Amino acid sequence: MDLPKFLLGDNTDFPEDIFIIHLEYPQFIINLKDDDVELLEEPDEADREDLEAEMESLIKQANDFYDREMERYEKE
Repeated sequence: MDLPKFLLGDNTDFPEDIFIIHLEYPQFIINLKDDDVELLEEPDEADREDLEAEMESLIKQANDFYDREMERYEKE
């Protein structure tokens, strides 16, 4: 099965929140309500330095993904 890089998610226990889930390494979830980022796995010490710069790029990609999805949703 091919999985997308990002998914949008919501949860009835958190009706005001929208989540973006990143499925590739490093796996993480962003809560768009407060921009809180939760890593789903702890990186190794060796990966921590590289991960910080990569996370900035991935968070921008996640925001771009959300903007594109909302544009598509509004067109339908």
